[in-house]
Amino acid sequence: MAFPLVSTPRRDGSAPSLIWHLRELLRYRSLVLNLVVRDLKSRYKRSVLGFLWSLLNPLAMMLVFTVVFTIIMPSQIENYPIFLLCGLLPWNFFTGALMLSINSVIGNANLVKKVYFPREVLPLSAVLANLVNFLLGLAVLFVALIFFHSHFSPWLWLLPVVILIQTCFTLGVAFFLAAINVYYRDTLMIMDVVLLAWFFLTPVVYSIAILPSSYEILGVTVNVQRLMYILNPMASLIAAYRDLLYWGYRTDLDFFLRTAVTAIAVLIAGYWYFVRHSYDFGEKV
Repeated sequence: MAFPLVSTPRRDGSAPSLIWHLRELLRYRSLVLNLVVRDLKSRYKRSVLGFLWSLLNPLAMMLVFTVVFTIIMPSQIENYPIFLLCGLLPWNFFTGALMLSINSVIGNANLVKKVYFPREVLPLSAVLANLVNFLLGLAVLFVALIFFHSHFSPWLWLLPVVILIQTCFTLGVAFFLAAINVYYRDTLMIMDVVLLAWFFLTPVVYSIAILPSSYEILGVTVNVQRLMYILNPMASLIAAYRDLLYWGYRTDLDFFLRTAVTAIAVLIAGYWYFVRHSYDFGEKV
């Protein structure tokens, strides 16, 4: 069933398109910036180390997982801390952005009820705030790459493109969840479980090579590794980060393009769903 890319009708009876909403969002870009700064400040309010936690947090997690997978459960992966950071940083960006976005509308109920502004700036600012933290974490990764004498890929210029694609995918999911949470307040608790399962189903702390290349399901032989990339956009994104930063070669363009198309589709669908329901938020929050 096809859905028109429109929101609820305006007072004059016409229906604003997504293009209209994007133009409206552009007019409120200063509000987006202010909300991003507010989210960053509130996260580190009264913190002794402040923004340094953006650097220390991935280092601490890297240390824990490195101890587990090199001492307790030895892994055969060379330079495991680098391998881990290449997957952990994008994953932390994804989960942190989603968990902050889910309550972005509910947590700003007073603004939603009293002041007009494009409601989509709320999940957007949450995702962008986590993007800032992710970029700070990348600084740690590049220092580690230099320390371990890693080979930088000549295709490293694709890294901003990969980050953009992940941001699009994350935004799309964030718009869905922020809107759904207005109607169903159990969304946050459910996503806690979903993201935990998603984490273990994504090759963040392990190599996808440990999965069987073929497996028989109901008499049908499937390529498990390829299926992982097809069904899990985060697996493809993390593979792209590792191709550019860990392995030092060009990422798989086939999966890269598929993931880009998926991310854009999720962004459009999520944004459409959010703006379609945004006019009800004042009554529901």
